[in-house]
Amino acid sequence: MPEETQTEQVEAQPQEPETAPEADGAEEEPFDRKRADAALKKKNSEAENLRKRLKELEPLAKRAQELEDAQKSESERLTEQLTAQRERAERAVRAAVASKVEALAAKTFTDPEDAVGALDPTAYVDEDGHIDVQQIESDLADLLKRKPHWARPDEGGPRRPAPDRTQGSSGNGNRSPSDPAQVFAGLMEQALKGH
Repeated sequence: MPEETQTEQVEAQPQEPETAPEADGAEEEPFDRKRADAALKKKNSEAENLRKRLKELEPLAKRAQELEDAQKSESERLTEQLTAQRERAERAVRAAVASKVEALAAKTFTDPEDAVGALDPTAYVDEDGHIDVQQIESDLADLLKRKPHWARPDEGGPRRPAPDRTQGSSGNGNRSPSDPAQVFAGLMEQALKGH
């Protein structure tokens, strides 16, 4: 406890300001823990009250938004609904075209999703919403010409290497005998020759 009183006494002593006091003659007051705690409690209480008021006002704000939406003109609401429906229809058409491209690409592509990512789905739909299958097939064939490594192996794409038994040590005449007696005889002959 004596240490606390010493620190309080040190804090209680006013320090001389390094700069000249302001024109109105007000000097900085020393730190007072009780006043700081009281100010902190006051700010916390104010914040708590504001949070309570916010919770009380949130339902009213929601109701006000509902009333504002109700007051919108019928044409505004219909325009918003129409825009939302058009966006949904465009997404559905893109998904349908992507599915068609993937189905057609499954015949010739190793990974049909490569073809879906490479082609523009909006280019294959006419004004009536019909999908141009012939154009998709033509563009898939052109895509395979540009990227033959995307083709299925049985469709002219890269071939898998076939094993060639004539390559390597077994095909060049240096075939080692598989009979253990011949192997042993060869080792004995080398040892006797001194190699």
